[in-house]
Amino acid sequence: MPADVPSGSLAAIRASFQTARATLDAFLGDESNLEAVGQFAALCEGALTSGGKLMACGNGGSMCDAMHFAEEWTGRFRGNRSALPAIAFSDPSQLTCIANDFGYDQVFARSVEAYGRPGDVLVCMSTSGGSPNAILAVQKAKEMGIKTVALLGKGGGQMKDLADLSIVVPHATTSDRIQEIHIKVLHIAIEAVERSLFPDNYAS
Repeated sequence: MPADVPSGSLAAIRASFQTARATLDAFLGDESNLEAVGQFAALCEGALTSGGKLMACGNGGSMCDAMHFAEEWTGRFRGNRSALPAIAFSDPSQLTCIANDFGYDQVFARSVEAYGRPGDVLVCMSTSGGSPNAILAVQKAKEMGIKTVALLGKGGGQMKDLADLSIVVPHATTSDRIQEIHIKVLHIAIEAVERSLFPDNYAS
């Protein structure tokens, strides 16, 4: 038999779901956020249809989101279709090599320098907007003529005004609630591109 859950724990669980819902409601309540997600999708579609690729990076949970973002393009999202070029900067050997040789702040910027080309899009995720390695990656991308998108929280930090397009999660004060909106933004942008490029997958 499952163990009984103390009523106090149920109250805390309910409160957490309510906070998550309030964060999503706050995001949806600002029309500019929806427009920004549409612009994000348009940048991705433009890169993919012109021979470019998508690159993504982040730290900790945001790295997991970057990896998730990349695999949805190279694998399958809703239905079968051709693979699309996307990469997350997550190879441990490369990251630790760069960190050992140049310092951890350079791990993403060096990867942008190695793999990025004009016409690509770099997606950086930082719940604070102040991660030095993500900031340097955006700066390197801009130097190389690569469009940049930042998914942020806590007001956006330094990256808000640095990236070409910034999407800042409102209301939430903790990384987990911010990342929950980030993954929704990533999924919905991917869906928007698929609906445009592979409409047969959404015919039903």
